[in-house]
Amino acid sequence: MRLNHYRSVFAPLVLAAAAGICSAQATDNKKEADKKPDAAAAPAPAPVWSVGPIDFSGLVDAYYSVNFNHPASRVNGLRNFDVKANQFSLNMAKLTLEHAADPVGFRVDFGFGRAFEIIHATEPKDTPSVMRNVEQAYVSLKPPKGKGFQLDFGKFVTSAGAEVIETHTNWNYSRSLLFAWAIPYYHFGARASMPVNGQFTIGAQLVNGWNNVEDNNAGKTVGLTSAYVTKKVSWFQNYYAGPESAPVGKKRGMRHLYDTTLLFTPDDKFNAYVNFDYGQDRDPGKVKSVWNGLAAAAKFQASPMFAISPRIEFFSDHNGFSTGTAQRVKEFTLTGEAKMKEGMFTRIEYRHDWSNVAFFERGSGGLRKNQDTFLIGFVAYFGPKR
Repeated sequence: MRLNHYRSVFAPLVLAAAAGICSAQATDNKKEADKKPDAAAAPAPAPVWSVGPIDFSGLVDAYYSVNFNHPASRVNGLRNFDVKANQFSLNMAKLTLEHAADPVGFRVDFGFGRAFEIIHATEPKDTPSVMRNVEQAYVSLKPPKGKGFQLDFGKFVTSAGAEVIETHTNWNYSRSLLFAWAIPYYHFGARASMPVNGQFTIGAQLVNGWNNVEDNNAGKTVGLTSAYVTKKVSWFQNYYAGPESAPVGKKRGMRHLYDTTLLFTPDDKFNAYVNFDYGQDRDPGKVKSVWNGLAAAAKFQASPMFAISPRIEFFSDHNGFSTGTAQRVKEFTLTGEAKMKEGMFTRIEYRHDWSNVAFFERGSGGLRKNQDTFLIGFVAYFGPKR
């Protein structure tokens, strides 16, 4: 699981201190605006930036974060992308090339920055280094008489979660605990989706596993997705099951994840969602680990240029499988967004995290049960999905 390796990268410092696939995370980013919470409040799509048959889009995302615990490691505990404290940091710079399936298409997202390092933290060391700079790379087939059926093969972002990797398509700057600790980032394999009617879409995936291009075992992970989308309420469900641990002899463990998001889009001024995750993992020795959590967020569009987005959630890591410590964590986030011009905005965010155990680094020694951060982020992006 990405969480274990992320712990191995940052925990020595920290502890010392949600249609392509039509799913909760919009695995086909071409449909992202139809699914993600920001969709109802988003402005009309901008003209497509293209060269011949290829569409281009991209973004640059940077921030400055202040941690009031002043950790000596300068690391924000339990974060995934806004990990660096009391300094400027480049989260991501990326470029996307895409040709919509007609009937054959493709998509490639590549870039660099701290986010790409974190996303690929669990990849085996012998994985080609270029893959660590590729977020997605897949080919698509959409038969003209397939009634909306589409098949993708390659590397693609997960269907699970209420948020996505790119900051500008989320409501808050920081990602939720569930995004960071309950679900994977990406998969490598095949996925298919099929509209049942104008509101309901189902999908299936067969992939190597979680956050790996090359598998660590001979087993495969199966994913099942569904999306029920109406004008004011949408419901997304995702289920993944498969062996994720390296086998020990003939023994291998199984991992299960159920993820669901209920999205409310009553009008352009107010949107909200509720996201729930439940996961369990049994290693080859049959040791069972369990994690679960619930998140709720809203977006209030005060004016065309300004929005406020609160989020609250809890995450229970029963066995310490995800975060490295058995704990129950909660967080509250309040984000203000100001658009400076089309394709550019800044976000100011306050976040309070607290745990039932002393987990967050304070100063040059000792741990405490809570952490307060203040962040200002700047994002500029271009392309068809504004």
